[in-house]
Amino acid sequence: MAGSRRLTPINARNTSMVIADQIRDRIIDGSYAPGEQINEANVAAELEISRGPVREALQRLNQEGLLVSYRNRGVFVVELSVGDVAEIYQSRAAIEVGAAWTLVHGDSAVLTATAAELSAIVDQMQPFIDRADWLGLAERDLAFHTAMVAATSNSRMSRMYATLAAEARICMANLETAYYRPEALVEEHRLLVDLLLGSDWSALEAGVHEHMDTAVHDLTQAMRNEADDAVLAAPS
Repeated sequence: MAGSRRLTPINARNTSMVIADQIRDRIIDGSYAPGEQINEANVAAELEISRGPVREALQRLNQEGLLVSYRNRGVFVVELSVGDVAEIYQSRAAIEVGAAWTLVHGDSAVLTATAAELSAIVDQMQPFIDRADWLGLAERDLAFHTAMVAATSNSRMSRMYATLAAEARICMANLETAYYRPEALVEEHRLLVDLLLGSDWSALEAGVHEHMDTAVHDLTQAMRNEADDAVLAAPS
C-alpha cells in the first residue's frame, strides 16, 4: 500500500548527500581552503537545517578523504602532500582512460556531442589565461575532465571522479599558480579532443597519461617552491 511507504529516512539520506555535494563543490572552487575548519553548527545555520544531516555529510566527506577530523579540535579540509598529488593524478588518469575507452567504443553521436562540449570548454580557457585568473582557469580545466567522465553516463565512475576532482582542486588552492606553461594549456586540451575523435587509441591513452604527468610535475614544483619561500620568509 502506498500509505505504508517510509519516505522520511530516504529524504534524510538525500539531504545529507545534497549537503555533501555542496560542500564538495565549495572545496573544488576554493571557497573552503586547505586546512580550513568547517564548523557543523555554522553550516547548519547557513543552510537553515538541523545539525544531523550536516554531521552525516561531514562524515561522508571524511570517508572520501576530503575532510579530516581531529579529536577536540574539529573537522578541517585536508591538506595534501607532494606524494598525494602523484596518487591523485595517477587515479585520475586511470578513470579518464576508462572514460575515453567507453566513449570511443560507444555511441558515435555521444562521442561527437562530447567532443563539441569539450571544445566549448577549451574555448573558455584563453580569457582566464589572458587576465591571469588561475582560479577560473583551474575551474575550467577540471570542468573539461569532469565533463568527459560524465559523458559516459557511468554514475559510479563520476562519483569516484568527483572526489578526485575535489582533491585536485585542493592541490591547486592557495598556490600562486598551478600552471607553469599556461599558454600551452589550451593546446594540450585541444589535442585531447582531437585524439578522442581520432582512430589511434594508443595515442589517446598516451596523451591522457602525458597530460596528467605534466600536471603532477607542475603542481609538485609549485608546492615545493612555495614551501621553500615560506621557509625563507619565516623569522630566524
